[in-house]
Amino acid sequence: MRTERLDYDGPLLDWAEPEHPLAFLRGGEGIVGFGERASFRHEGPDRIADLARWWRDLCDAAEVHDEVNLPGTGLTAFGSFAFSDTSASASVLTVPSVIVGRRGDVTWITRFDGGFPVEPSTPWPTRPASLVPGAMTPEQYEAAVLAARQHIRAGELGKVVLARDLVADIGWVADKRGWLARLATAYPDTFTFAHSGLMGSSPETLVRVSGGDVSARVLAGTARRWPYDATDVHAASSLANSAKDRGEHDHAVRSVLDALAPHATDVTTSDPYPLRLPNLWHLASDVRGTLVPGRTALELVGALHPTAAVAGTPTDVALDLIAELEPFDRGRYAGPVGWVDAAGDGEWAIALRCALIDDDGHITAWAGAGIVADSDPAKELAETELKFRPIVEAFGQAG
Repeated sequence: MRTERLDYDGPLLDWAEPEHPLAFLRGGEGIVGFGERASFRHEGPDRIADLARWWRDLCDAAEVHDEVNLPGTGLTAFGSFAFSDTSASASVLTVPSVIVGRRGDVTWITRFDGGFPVEPSTPWPTRPASLVPGAMTPEQYEAAVLAARQHIRAGELGKVVLARDLVADIGWVADKRGWLARLATAYPDTFTFAHSGLMGSSPETLVRVSGGDVSARVLAGTARRWPYDATDVHAASSLANSAKDRGEHDHAVRSVLDALAPHATDVTTSDPYPLRLPNLWHLASDVRGTLVPGRTALELVGALHPTAAVAGTPTDVALDLIAELEPFDRGRYAGPVGWVDAAGDGEWAIALRCALIDDDGHITAWAGAGIVADSDPAKELAETELKFRPIVEAFGQAG
C-alpha cells in the first residue's frame, strides 16, 4: 500500500462510497474511505481486545510506503464498537481500499495494491425521512426515568443514562452522503462519522492519541440554546452553576480519569465550562496526558468504554439497569467510533447524535439523558428531544 500527497481541496465526502460511506471528519479535516480491503467483526466482552489483536497482526504483516507520515496516513482502519458486552450487534474494524484524508493544508490518498479508479463525485439528492417513536414511547421513557430515580434514591447507584429511540422506513438509498454533508455543515465542530451504516455527528471525544499525547473531552450536563443573546448567556451560566448538572458531570470526569490512570501520566483536567453547539449547551471538561510507552489508541478505547457519560456510575450497576429499563439493544449507539493507524495513533468519539441505516432503508436513531436523584422526567424527555434534533433535521430535509 502507498500513501502520497493529493492535489485536491474540495469536500472530502465527495470521495466516499455513496451507498456505504466511511468517514470521520471535523471542521473540513479527517479521512474518508472507499471500498473494503479487509475487515474483522467480533462480539462479546472481549470484542475490543480481539479487534486490537487482529489489527496488530495486520500491521505487522503489511508493507507500507508512506510519503506523508501524518496521523491517519499509511495503514489505517475505521471502527465502530457495540455499546454492550451482550449486544447482538457486531463490532467492526474496516480497512478501505482507498482512503483520502486531510490535515491542515495537506491532503493525501492511500491505495492498497494500487487501488482501483476512484474519482470524487457530488452526493445525489436524498429524500426526507420522518422519524417517529420506536420501541420506547415518550410516555414509556418518562416512566423509565421515574423507575431509575427510585433505584438511585435507594442508594443503588449515583447515575444512569437512559436512551430512547426514533425510527423510520425510507427504502433503499443509493447515496447516503447527502445526510452526512448536512450534518457536517450544520455541526462543523463535532465529529461527523459513518461506518457500517452508522452515521451521525458526535460532540464527545472518547480519546485522541497523537505522537504520545492523549486527550479526551468529557460532556455531561445539557441546556437548550435560545435565540436571544441574554437568555442564551443565562442558560449557559445556569448550566455551569447547576448542582444537579455539576454532580452528573463530576461522575463522568472521574470515570475517565480512573480509566486513564494505568495508561497515561501527567494527566490534567480543565475546570468544567459551557460548550456551545448550534442546538444546545453542554457542560464540558478537557482531559490531557502523556501516553505510557507501548500503549495504543485501541487499548485506551477498551479501557475507557463505557464512560459514566453514556452508562452511569457505578458502571456495572448502571449497565444492568439500562438492560432492564431500555426495551432495545443499543447496538453501536453510545459505543466508540473512529479510526486507528499502524503507529497506534487515532481519534475516537462516542457514537452520539446518530442513526443506523440498514440496507433495506430502515432508520433507527437514539438519544439519552443522564438520570440522577433529582431528575424530572419531563425535563429529561425534553433533553432527548434536543439531542435528537441534529438527526431529525438532517434526515428530514430533501435534496
